[in-house]
Amino acid sequence: MNKKTRIDLFGACALILFSVLLAINHIVIKVVNTGLNPVFFAGARSVIAFFFLIIWMRLFNKTIVFKKNLILISCLAGLVFALEFLFLFLALDFTSVSRNSIIFYSMPVWLAILAHFFVPNERLTILKLFGLICAFTGVTLSLSVSMTDFSFENDLFLGDFFAILAAFTWALLILLAKGTKFNQVNPEMQLIWMVMVSGPVLILFSLILGDPIRDFEMIHFLGLLFQSVIVVAGGFLFWLWLLSIYPASGVASFSFLTPIFTIFFGWLILDDTLNTVFLLAASMVVLGLIFINKTDR
Repeated sequence: MNKKTRIDLFGACALILFSVLLAINHIVIKVVNTGLNPVFFAGARSVIAFFFLIIWMRLFNKTIVFKKNLILISCLAGLVFALEFLFLFLALDFTSVSRNSIIFYSMPVWLAILAHFFVPNERLTILKLFGLICAFTGVTLSLSVSMTDFSFENDLFLGDFFAILAAFTWALLILLAKGTKFNQVNPEMQLIWMVMVSGPVLILFSLILGDPIRDFEMIHFLGLLFQSVIVVAGGFLFWLWLLSIYPASGVASFSFLTPIFTIFFGWLILDDTLNTVFLLAASMVVLGLIFINKTDR
């Protein structure tokens, strides 16, 4: 497909379905974390996804080329990818799926700020500034519970802190994919670089944190396969393909739908608690993200 200047009907439908997949993804991470160390889980997921991607590319005669002049930027993207999921998986180990979704999917806020300085034609407007204020207000509200008892031993605070770092590194990864020489790598090879670098890095780091296995059962194995094959090898590849066609801010803005789906699934499946402050925070973040992308609707 040719590059688009805005999100069309196909792009909107595809991104909505991807938002649902991401919402289910967080539920699966939360469940599998009970059976595996989250950092080892993230690394194992990348390793398994790497082999499935190689098999898929061979079956469909896709070219696997590692360009020498792009090795450094590709490795950097892989390290940022590793950091994103290191922080995300740790966040979901310490806090609820619903709380994490508000903070993690504030990613377009950080992307809008970074893009203002580093991406041409992505300057902040009055509407985007208003959106940033709304979203920041929502994130602050969601953080208020953990900050009332500030302590590095406070699991809730640690979960929120890791979720913020995960959101920021996700935004940084998008900038690398769109605004550097890494955009010369096709989506399939972008993802191969990411999982190829992140897998070993995360697995080695997990060995420092203790036993990689907690209480491993069949449900955790199935969750690991779902994460590796459906979410990473399938979903992330599809998302990178969309990112190569549509504007970065337009693609990123559809992440405002994911907290809605995640909060619903968290309440339905995991019995996450919903209160007035929590719902107000979620509403402020979603409203803010809508205004951030107002010109790309």
